[in-house]
Amino acid sequence: MKKLFVFLLIFIAAGAKAQLSGGFESNSSYYVDDSKIKLEQIEAQNRLRSNSYLRLDYKYKHFTTGIQLESYVPKALLNYSPNLKEAGLGSYYVNYKNDSIGLDITAGHFYEQFGSGLVLRTWEDRQLGIANSIAGGRVKYAPFKSVQITALYGKQRNGLGFDFTAGSVFGLNTEFELSTLFKARKISYGLGLSYVNRNEKTDFNALPPSTFLTSIRGNVKKGGFTADAEYAFKSKDALVEFGNVRPELQFDGSAYLLNIGYSRKGLGINTSFRRLENFAAYSQRNLSGNVFNEGFVNYIPSLTKQYDYSLGNIYVYPAQSNLSFEPDRNKAGEIGGQLDVIYQFKKNTPLGGKYGTNVSINFAQWHGLKGIYDAAQRKYEADLLGFSEKYYRELSLEVRKKWNPKLASVFTYLNQYYNTRFVEEAVGEVNANTVIVENTLKVGKANSIRWELQHQWADGGFKNWAASQLEFNLKSNWSFFAIDLYNYGNDNANKKIHYYNIGLAYKQGAARVQANYGRQRGGLICVGGVCRFVPESAGLNLGVNLVF
Repeated sequence: MKKLFVFLLIFIAAGAKAQLSGGFESNSSYYVDDSKIKLEQIEAQNRLRSNSYLRLDYKYKHFTTGIQLESYVPKALLNYSPNLKEAGLGSYYVNYKNDSIGLDITAGHFYEQFGSGLVLRTWEDRQLGIANSIAGGRVKYAPFKSVQITALYGKQRNGLGFDFTAGSVFGLNTEFELSTLFKARKISYGLGLSYVNRNEKTDFNALPPSTFLTSIRGNVKKGGFTADAEYAFKSKDALVEFGNVRPELQFDGSAYLLNIGYSRKGLGINTSFRRLENFAAYSQRNLSGNVFNEGFVNYIPSLTKQYDYSLGNIYVYPAQSNLSFEPDRNKAGEIGGQLDVIYQFKKNTPLGGKYGTNVSINFAQWHGLKGIYDAAQRKYEADLLGFSEKYYRELSLEVRKKWNPKLASVFTYLNQYYNTRFVEEAVGEVNANTVIVENTLKVGKANSIRWELQHQWADGGFKNWAASQLEFNLKSNWSFFAIDLYNYGNDNANKKIHYYNIGLAYKQGAARVQANYGRQRGGLICVGGVCRFVPESAGLNLGVNLVF
């Protein structure tokens, strides 16, 4: 089958009007031991590691075909899945798309999302080690402008490896733009329905092979007002504890999601509410809760503000969607929400000044599900709207101010509560306050200097941090940077570490090369609300990225 797709790729590329596009990305590290960070788990011969990807896509009339070659030689980067080995053909596909007849057909690997992703989302994020595409077939058909139907079937890729999970996935999705169908003019509204089935053969008589997820959702928009709501249900499936499937313990799950927003010139308000109960879904049962994000079918990001600043990401909250039993630490999901308010003070006003001032406020709070739990018997019953232990809370204020044509600043204050005992299943809790100041100064026509100062006070966890960053950007091509995070308040003297990094980057057109040397802080890293753990390390890193 793979040879057939490669042949089709070459055949289409041979067409006189074929269009070639693609990209190459390589990230390599040479890990070292220094005075503070030791990597005993890495043998001397495995200190050089690399993840590389070459993607080629060809388009010819209504056809597009492509492949992605991947290499994890000599070994994959530290803390990526052990399934990442050697080199090979990671994905391949052929697509036919004809908008005039509303038909879109794909054979091979594809990525898909139904609605918000509560019941199905597959995507690629190399930083997180995610590439959970489905290999099989997908058909999208739009018989009318107001109706779209999607059907798919296949096996899911196991993380970024070359194998597949044990289960097969079938999905059916329909989207109805009802306002278009009924020719509404001043209001827009629609309806979506989804069904996803995971089928995995089992040796347990008490455990049916299939588990399904369903979703119904609606959206409405009028003027500056928007709202969407979704309810999803997961049929009974076995509890998985430490990778062991427990067929005698089966539970269903549910999810509720509500988003409401309002915007007009200078003002934006968005609020979200979500309740999850035992709603993580995997294409292979025993992968439930794995630390490498392998085999998950649905998309459950944390609904909190995402920060670019290093100290704002010390205590990040990953969504709690799994069911687990443990005396005094039972969990069945989460309930909570967040509120975002963005306001722009107009120019030439007392608070706006000559160039205006942008202010954003975010508040988020998440709790466990209140209910009756029996850890010994592995039984529970959760309240619909009951709030139990507080898992996480944050309040942030961000002010963006342009002082003159050359100087702009960002001021951020962040207050966080982090329940380590429930979020990481460790011990303790943390109250942290973080202050961040960022300034950017333009020098000449194409040069700039950016510097950050950060400080975090905390009564638990790692205690106090200080951080700074200095960056020079020269003529839009060269960038030089130096970063230092210092955990000076750690109770353990051996953990009072400077996590420094110095490096440079060069960009020319669609090509970018970056090199840096320094230390990586251990802990959670999150992209788009999805997180994974990384260990602390030290070494030399090289990144190459080319798009064509």
